[in-house]
Amino acid sequence: MQTKKFLHYLKYEKRYSAHTITSYSTDLEQFTVFLSSEYNIRLAKEVSFQLVRNWIAKLLNSNISSRSVNRKITTLKTYFRFLIKEDVIRVSPMQKIISPKTSKRLAVFVEEVKMEKLLREINFGEGFLAKRDRLILELFYFTGIRLSELINLKNKNIDFSNSTILVLGKRNKERLIPLTADVLLKIKDLISSQQSQFLFTTNKKKQISTKQVYRLVNKYLGMVTTLDKKSPHILRHTFATHMLNNGADINAIKELLGHANLSATQVYTHNTIEKLKTVYNQAHPRA
Repeated sequence: MQTKKFLHYLKYEKRYSAHTITSYSTDLEQFTVFLSSEYNIRLAKEVSFQLVRNWIAKLLNSNISSRSVNRKITTLKTYFRFLIKEDVIRVSPMQKIISPKTSKRLAVFVEEVKMEKLLREINFGEGFLAKRDRLILELFYFTGIRLSELINLKNKNIDFSNSTILVLGKRNKERLIPLTADVLLKIKDLISSQQSQFLFTTNKKKQISTKQVYRLVNKYLGMVTTLDKKSPHILRHTFATHMLNNGADINAIKELLGHANLSATQVYTHNTIEKLKTVYNQAHPRA
C-alpha cells in the first residue's frame, strides 16, 4: 500500500506535525486491516469507491463520531492523491465520497474564576519541577500555543528585549507572541536553573515529552475543574475564549493562535454568544 513512503512524504515534504502523522498512520492501518480481513485486498489499485463506502458505513455503525470519520476520509483523500502523484493509480476512489455531516459543538474551556484559582491558590511546591510545571500552565493559558509547539520551544526563541516568544507552528510557520513581564521573569529563572537548549526539560535535563506535559496539565486542571477533558488543548480553547470575552479582536486571536483561516478561530465566537445570552437572560426585565 506504500504507506511508509506516504508518511515520509507527509513528514518531509508536507511538513505535517508528528501528531498529525500519527493520526494518518493509524487511519491507514485501520483501513488496511479492513481491506485485508474483509476482502483479502492488499494493493491500493484494487481499492474501489464501494469498498471505501463500506468502510465508512462500518465505522458509523460502530458509533464512531462523524467528526472522527471525516478525519479518516481526509486521510484517505490525501493518501490517494499522493498515489496519483506517484503514478500508482490514475483515478482516486475518493472522488464521489461525501463526508457525513457533523453537528457544531462549542469549544470546551475552563472558566476564568477557575483559572484564577489555579494560578493564585494552588500550591505547586518548591524546586525546579514546580517552577517548570507552573510556567507550562501559564504559557498555555497566556499564549494559546499548541502542545507540540510548547515542547519544542528553545531558549533562543525567547526575546527578552522585545518581550516576545518565537513559536514554530504547523508546517514550519513562525509567529511571534507577546509575553508579560512576570512570565519573562519566570522563564529567565527557569533557564538559569537548567542546562539545555530546550526551555522545558525533565529533572535529568532531557527535553520534556508530550505525555509528561499532558499528565501534568491533567493533574493541575483536575484540582479546579470537573471537565471530562483536561488537556493542553483545553487551555488553548480557554485562552481564545477568555480573550474574546474580554473584547479582543478576532483577527488578532487568529494570528496569536496561528490559524491559517479565520473560520478556524470563529468556533470561539459561539462561546462568547452563549455568554451574551446568559447575561441578557439574567439582566433584561422581560427576558
